[in-house]
Amino acid sequence: GRAMDLVSASATPQALGLLLLFFLVALHLAASSSGAEKLRSKLPSPPFKLPVIGHLHLVGSLPHVSLRDLARKHGPDVMLLRLGAVPTLVVSSPRAAKAVLRTHDHLFASRPHSAVGDILSNGSTNVALAPYGDYWRRTKKLVTTHLLAARKVRSNRAAREQEVRLVLARLRAAAADTARTAVDVSELFIYFANDVVCQAVLGRLPREAGRNQMFRELLEIHCKLLGGFNLPDYFPILARLDMVTAKAVKLKRRWDDVLDDLIDKHASKMANDDEEEDFIDVLLSVQQEYSLTRDNIKAILVDMFEAGTDTTYIALDYAMAELMRKPQAMAKLQAEVRGCATKGKEMVTEDDLGSMSYLKAAMREAMRLHPSGPLMIPHLSVADCGVEGHTIPSGTRVIINVWAIGRDAASWKDAEEFVPERFMEEAMDATCDLQGNDFRFLPFGSGRRMCPGISFAAVTFEIILANLVYHFNWELPEGSSSVDMTEEFGFDVHRKERLLLVPRVPHHL
Repeated sequence: GRAMDLVSASATPQALGLLLLFFLVALHLAASSSGAEKLRSKLPSPPFKLPVIGHLHLVGSLPHVSLRDLARKHGPDVMLLRLGAVPTLVVSSPRAAKAVLRTHDHLFASRPHSAVGDILSNGSTNVALAPYGDYWRRTKKLVTTHLLAARKVRSNRAAREQEVRLVLARLRAAAADTARTAVDVSELFIYFANDVVCQAVLGRLPREAGRNQMFRELLEIHCKLLGGFNLPDYFPILARLDMVTAKAVKLKRRWDDVLDDLIDKHASKMANDDEEEDFIDVLLSVQQEYSLTRDNIKAILVDMFEAGTDTTYIALDYAMAELMRKPQAMAKLQAEVRGCATKGKEMVTEDDLGSMSYLKAAMREAMRLHPSGPLMIPHLSVADCGVEGHTIPSGTRVIINVWAIGRDAASWKDAEEFVPERFMEEAMDATCDLQGNDFRFLPFGSGRRMCPGISFAAVTFEIILANLVYHFNWELPEGSSSVDMTEEFGFDVHRKERLLLVPRVPHHL
């Protein structure tokens, strides 16, 4: 029953019936005596494998938790699972992660094929899903240089601070309400993160009514389709028959309509050189140099919207939720921010952020406990190589459980607790930063496929959280005694319930 529940989540009744037709094929593949299969047979693996679905029945509704628990029994460093027809190596320790992401990085830097990802990213031609090679190197260089480099992030400062002002105006109105109405802080963070990304990517176009809202809606559907354990990824033979791929084709058409319109508008305005360039302008201006088709440009744009919105929103939401659960941490953060910024300021600016070490520690601690992509995007081995005494054959899908690594009691004191102090100067983990050099802590990954948006995400996180705790004291709604931390799994993991809080303007402000 549990296995069928999992599989049926993204399957039509016809697809489920077809599983039986492929029964003999799957058995034949499982019994293959190839050299790769012989190597895989020597890897640690749970014994409870079923015909056709393999170990899928052992993966629960929160796969990062299920895989952590399985690795404790059958790993612990590496563990092979048969997820449908796909052999998948699960990496659950800092040592094994270092072997994959640094020692043998060049052999694990590619991506496995994803039927849904292929549709949504125009043949996997975005930065996140493109196979390792010349095209990926070109697009990563383009995105890093023209959107995510520290210099470019600094140049977007005015737009970011304007978005902060809009949030503060909305919160002041809510705080003035004598009914003590709660604000949906989760929604506020989603809107803010998305609007900041839209400004960086689409800046020169006036904000049309409802456009950013439409992006949020498309991204929500996008993440749901990419997230979870989609049947075509684990039974590739079903790709043409699955409802998820049909929905992906429909969503792709919607993206095309929106992005073609935006690209056309930018192309028609290119003659006006007086305006500041945004990212679409850049893509059009270097299209020939980087050998990009229009479909490539659209794939890269969707990638930037998705990555830039979700990583920041999820980190902010979890940080605020943890601070509400730990009033002493909230008080410490507020004391720091209010001490670093001049009393009575209209807003905390990015000039003020440099001295806020507890703010940065709180961000890292939120990302340690709650990485937005707890299993990262899967890697693919392109040659046989050794990891922790085992030979991993070419063609093996690799999942790195950064959530489990970040909560490993062998690596972290009070591993399940929100303790920003661990990252403060002179603390044991003070040197542990976001750059992927400490393999106990990988919120942005490491190696060649590391997320290039660290500077963008960090300053976006810091500027809004600093202002929220500077200008307001925060309370739970009347009748609420705690924050529900229940998770929901998808392309990124987020809290299931919205964070509702009451903002209060402190007397000294």
